Amino acid sequence: MLKKNQVEEAVITAMSSDGNGIAKIDGMVVFVPYTAVGDRLKIKIVKVQKNYSFGIVEELLEPSPDRVDDHCPVYKKCGGCSFRHISYEAELRHKAEFVESNLRRLGGLEPTMLPITPSPLVQGYRNKAQYPIREHDGKIEAGFFAKRSHRVISCASCDLQPDFFEDILEYTKQFLEQHNISAYNEETGKGKVRHLYLRYGEVSGQVMVCLVLNSERMPHQQEYVQGLLEVCPKVSSVVLNINREQNNVILGPKCVTIYGSDTIEDTLCSVRFELSPLSFYQVNRQAAQKLYKLAAEMADFRGDELLVDLYCGAGTIGLSMASKVRELIGVEIVPDAVENARANAKRCGVENARFICADAKEAAVQLAEENLHPDVIVVDPPRKGCDAQVLQAIAAMAPQRLVMVSCNSASLARDCKELAALGYQLVKAAPVDLFPRTTHVECVVLMVKGQQ
Repeated sequence: MLKKNQVEEAVITAMSSDGNGIAKIDGMVVFVPYTAVGDRLKIKIVKVQKNYSFGIVEELLEPSPDRVDDHCPVYKKCGGCSFRHISYEAELRHKAEFVESNLRRLGGLEPTMLPITPSPLVQGYRNKAQYPIREHDGKIEAGFFAKRSHRVISCASCDLQPDFFEDILEYTKQFLEQHNISAYNEETGKGKVRHLYLRYGEVSGQVMVCLVLNSERMPHQQEYVQGLLEVCPKVSSVVLNINREQNNVILGPKCVTIYGSDTIEDTLCSVRFELSPLSFYQVNRQAAQKLYKLAAEMADFRGDELLVDLYCGAGTIGLSMASKVRELIGVEIVPDAVENARANAKRCGVENARFICADAKEAAVQLAEENLHPDVIVVDPPRKGCDAQVLQAIAAMAPQRLVMVSCNSASLARDCKELAALGYQLVKAAPVDLFPRTTHVECVVLMVKGQQ
């Protein structure tokens, strides 16, 4: 039995889905962060459980060929990245393995696996950032949360994001300190500014700056806007989001625009979208285009289909496919997102689309009452996946083809297993990397009704 503080030599032979290297010592699995498959090292045991242990690198004896310099001063403190110490090629290999393992092991499924699609950009790909604003020793801190905590790691510069995000963050910190505007304290629920939330339209060049407040108003807000425009002329929208709840949810339901428009624009798959602070939008536009193209190819549209887009949000997936089908019906339970989707369709001249504000079960009943039967359903659920009622509603609508997009292959495997029990066969699956240097990976799968 391994003991805490014991040091043993071992080789990393595999990678876990949360980015830890895996070694075996005396028959026990040991998880070791910031290691690479092929590393030979001395491992110090720091925690021993019944069936596995955790260790840290005591000494790297022989590095893996996958290793690279991470070039980030806060890499091992920040909770954002997990793969900066290995090559992107190795990262892609591991992510493809994660997806296939989950589908086969958790789902008990045997799909044809397509090669993983890499991101066109490995750096500077993010069009969104959410920085927690906190106070430490009388100074404003902002950056990212440490792993599995809400301790803020100060970091203005992150090479996953556009350079000008750093300028906006530094200006905001200085402005808050200059005017003695307090930062939020999660323990007490006091303080004004909770988060700085930035969005960027890569094609339009427009930037939205959203301050999340534990208040209805920010002092000196017009002065803040004037200085912000000098720091970043790309800013076309400044919004206050009001969140008075003492919880971990970043955004509240109320938005107040204090400069420019309520939204910014971007273009995805040749469709122009209008984005509010509450709109869902993929953080990696160029990789998202590859993801949606792959989803459309799996759907195998012939031009006469009724397509239903569940969890449609602002309509990004469905509207990118509208020209390929007879009719598009988007379903979304968030009213603001439905209004965004309708406005996006109108702006783009899409006349064969309509959007229903309802959950999946309600939508299934409505379509049945209208005697409509979708030929294809596209569904992109939240990270937790679909609940049982949604899966039953999908089966009740009985599409011939079902295309599922997911950012969590574990919940995807569970959902596919449930759908298999409801009469659908998983035909093929393809990982798509929208989140380089992190453990997250998107996946798109095709399921068909009955046997094929």
